Amino acid sequence: MNILLAEDDKKLGKLVKYMLEKKGGYYVDWVENGEDALDYARGSAYDVLILDWMMPLMDGVDVCKRLRGDNYGQAIVLLTAKDSLQDKIFGLDAGADDYLTKPFEMDELLARLRVLARRNFAPRQSDIVSFGRRFKLNRSSHQLFRDRAEIQLSPREYQLLDFFLQNSGNVLTREAILDRIWGVGSDVSYKNVDVTVKMLRDKLDDSEGEPVIHSIRGVGYRFEMDA
Repeated sequence: MNILLAEDDKKLGKLVKYMLEKKGGYYVDWVENGEDALDYARGSAYDVLILDWMMPLMDGVDVCKRLRGDNYGQAIVLLTAKDSLQDKIFGLDAGADDYLTKPFEMDELLARLRVLARRNFAPRQSDIVSFGRRFKLNRSSHQLFRDRAEIQLSPREYQLLDFFLQNSGNVLTREAILDRIWGVGSDVSYKNVDVTVKMLRDKLDDSEGEPVIHSIRGVGYRFEMDA
């Protein structure tokens, strides 16, 4: 399951991201303000959004309202220190599917995510994406195939490939890749980005066509679906 976490408290955000990935086995993107949350939700395929109510630039309720106004159908969970009945009603009326009051236990959050995963929400982006001459990525199973042969991807490589596919033809800076794959505030370097791109590129190397990942010197990388 792919999750977008929007939380401006760096310590809490880092902890929740880590626990969701370790205990839940989820893929988690983490942003620290409402505007980024809105952009990520509109531009990527997530199963669940976890939105802090009080965030810079745009609060979680406003993000929720705007997405629902766009007919966004995926699950949304609000995190907040507000615990009055009226606050809960306000958040749910804004379009949230669930509401969790801080402080909370991770096991409770994980349980609520499992409940949401069992519900029938609007479909995500196409589960099967074809690119290049011979490749298919199955977003549901996180499997990559060249013809009928499966190519094993690490979790980082899968996230990177999916990010490239969502931005085919656009130049992605190393900073954008680092923030998206490792998370805002991560202490990894651009070298980690370059190494992960190289590992993915090696797995996508197709002698019948041009490389699908192009290096843009001094900037980052561009992915071409139809190379």
